[in-house]
Amino acid sequence: MAHSLSAKKRIRQNASRRAVNRWRLRAMRDAIKDFQDKLANGSNDEAKAAYRTASSVIDKTAQKGPIHRNQAARRKSRMNARLKAKVLG
Repeated sequence: MAHSLSAKKRIRQNASRRAVNRWRLRAMRDAIKDFQDKLANGSNDEAKAAYRTASSVIDKTAQKGPIHRNQAARRKSRMNARLKAKVLG
């Protein structure tokens, strides 16, 4: 257990930041799953709208820190490739 006040404060900060980061990751994964569901079962317009939403959430997650910006770019690129394959193919 921490003894100094600064160490105790750091523990509190870490707990709250971890909770926020987990919330952001959960929101990102939910947006991606929604896109995948719309891609598989919805219309092309629904899939495009879900892609825009998921892309925005991924960018915000990368901006706030839970994921790296390269990971965000990779996820968006793969989603876009799947969307194009459905719309064009």
